[in-house]
Amino acid sequence: MASRRRPATAITALTCGATLLAGPAWTGAAAAATRDDGEGDLAGKSAQQISDTALHELAAAKSLRVRTLSTADPGKLDISLDEAGNCTGTISKGSYGRIDLVKRGNKVWMKPDAAFWKTQLPGKGGSDAARKYAGRYLHGTTGDPILQNLSAACDLNAFQQSATGPTSPPPSGHPTPRLTKGKPTVQEGTRVLPVVKKIDGVTQTLYVTIDGKHYPRKLTAEADHETGTVLLSNYDKPVPSKTPPPGKTVDISVLEELLRGTQESEAA
Repeated sequence: MASRRRPATAITALTCGATLLAGPAWTGAAAAATRDDGEGDLAGKSAQQISDTALHELAAAKSLRVRTLSTADPGKLDISLDEAGNCTGTISKGSYGRIDLVKRGNKVWMKPDAAFWKTQLPGKGGSDAARKYAGRYLHGTTGDPILQNLSAACDLNAFQQSATGPTSPPPSGHPTPRLTKGKPTVQEGTRVLPVVKKIDGVTQTLYVTIDGKHYPRKLTAEADHETGTVLLSNYDKPVPSKTPPPGKTVDISVLEELLRGTQESEAA
């Protein structure tokens, strides 16, 4: 018997850009509506057709803004990114701190907050670094391991592939997921139509723009009273190109040397 995927895993995957409501392989979509009911030109389409159209628009986007949040994880992401790998935004890890991130080409800047410094460097070292480098960016290139890891958040193509990639048919013996259309609603000032799928105790909802291009605007996964959410906006809008001035930057080697010193001290 195939194992059931834990709901918490589904929610965590959602906020990382996992596949949702994708799938030419899916069958059993709800029948198309026969009148508008506020759905615009989506009224004559089935839930499956709406999902396919929306995910096609997501895959074709040249740039967008992605925001994630989850009741199961304090981490949050708010980042604008494009197909060239440029990005700007913030990555938060709750009590572990927050980083402001800027990437242009292979150049990367990260500005940690005080909580970051204090969790990375225990004791007085963290407090001293937080005070000394307050408001300053650590600068380097994608050739640096730390900045290379952070830059993964700037990969639009990887996000698109994970959110719209091929979906395997359900395991033998499992019911085929069924997509249904919800009632039109408003998401941050934009009229959207929900498309809902329920499987293995998880309810996944894709909110699709009704007017104009049918972009995905919001994706959610709910299970065991936990919710993961991805908000999508600013389709095809340029990523801000402003980079931190030299006077507000220090080389990334500063962080690496401090981390190395902490490791040597702990090993002694």
